[in-house]
Amino acid sequence: MRAIVRRFPMRGPDDCAALRAAFADGSLDPKRIVAILGKTEGNGCVNDFTRGYATLAMKIAIAEATGETPADVGARVALVMSGGTEGGLSPHMTVFATAEDDARPRAGVKRLAMGVGFTRDFAAHEVGRRAQIEATAQAVRAAMADAGIDSAADVHYVQVKCPLLTAERIAGADVVTHDTYESMGYSRGASALGVALALGEIAACPPDAAVCADWSLSSGVASTSAGIELLRNEVMVLGNSDRWSGDLAISHRVMKDGIDAPALWGALADLGIEGRHQLDAAARARIAAVLAKAEPPRTGLIRGARHIMWDDSDINATRHARALVGGALAGIVGETRLFVSGGAEHQGPDGGGPVAAIARQ
Repeated sequence: MRAIVRRFPMRGPDDCAALRAAFADGSLDPKRIVAILGKTEGNGCVNDFTRGYATLAMKIAIAEATGETPADVGARVALVMSGGTEGGLSPHMTVFATAEDDARPRAGVKRLAMGVGFTRDFAAHEVGRRAQIEATAQAVRAAMADAGIDSAADVHYVQVKCPLLTAERIAGADVVTHDTYESMGYSRGASALGVALALGEIAACPPDAAVCADWSLSSGVASTSAGIELLRNEVMVLGNSDRWSGDLAISHRVMKDGIDAPALWGALADLGIEGRHQLDAAARARIAAVLAKAEPPRTGLIRGARHIMWDDSDINATRHARALVGGALAGIVGETRLFVSGGAEHQGPDGGGPVAAIARQ
């Protein structure tokens, strides 16, 4: 088995033209798609319906190509839409698929492996609490098994799409918060702690009160994104395994803050891409995807200098953070089709977060 990673541009949340063209020319088998990570141009907040719009468009495009129903596609493919392409980030989708490979994996050589897992739907009172943490951990373990990854040390990025609370769902329920926007953070935080629990980054499932409170608990590989378009958690695990062949591999680092460019350089160096200047065309052509989290520091400072991301009443802080991190990473790669997701509760240190690169070896 080998992994396929393809990036396609999107002219709008419903644009699947490039994806359909890949189906038509035979370069991508729609039946072998495992997951799609999309960056849509909405606000990334509670009322960002571009995520659901894009998800529906992708389900329909795949269903038309395979003869499935859109519901069938949604049941087997992890569709993770992250809203917000602030700054220079470009709306796009990154498609993860598999292919049979006649070449046997080489002994001792690990290549990109991927697997997916799904939780059950969550009741409103479970979002942001232990129930979500524990269910996410189970889904991560299932995704690791699906990928053929035995060791947590070989996991380099875990993407989770999780639900949020709306006013309708909150009504009459014993919920973690009555603020719909805050519910996104609690859902992301609990999901990240589920990743940490599954991978042994924390020793035991923390209590409800630790979510979005005990910042000593975190995962160095979790990337979680909340949306209104689903009620369950959808999980994709990316790592390296000697059971897979092909020419792709993944590595990661944890950014200490939004301008920690050396973190990406370190991940690229692991993949044989060296340098300290913007990548040239040859190196850039080797990169299949760059995936990162963005979070404004709660201290209001970046390396001792004041920032105003939390103080802007017009533009949400996560939107500022995506623009900041997107710009910092794009300056290295020379590419704006980057998956930069905002809101990094329990995903790396305060103000930082994981960054991963997938490249051809």
